[in-house]
Amino acid sequence: MGLLGEIKADVVGFVRDPTDEQKALFVAVVVMMIADRAFWWIDFPLVVRTTAAVGVGFLGLFVASYLITGKFVPPDGNADDEDERDEYVDELDP
Repeated sequence: MGLLGEIKADVVGFVRDPTDEQKALFVAVVVMMIADRAFWWIDFPLVVRTTAAVGVGFLGLFVASYLITGKFVPPDGNADDEDERDEYVDELDP
């Protein structure tokens, strides 16, 4: 299929049926772009503008994740599986 075919499949999957993570990341990217343009109009230096835009993007990611999933952290796939607890073994303890 090749790299271009996989990229095409990913884009089509994102447009037709995006996952919750893709939705949250899309919101974060849009918030980051808006913040970058807003800081550009205020005439902040490049490094300050970019760093602040990334910070605002992370805030947008957390807010979007909370609004979409109801949790601040995306749920782990096997977090509820308590049947198979691995016992901690300290390899340095004799």
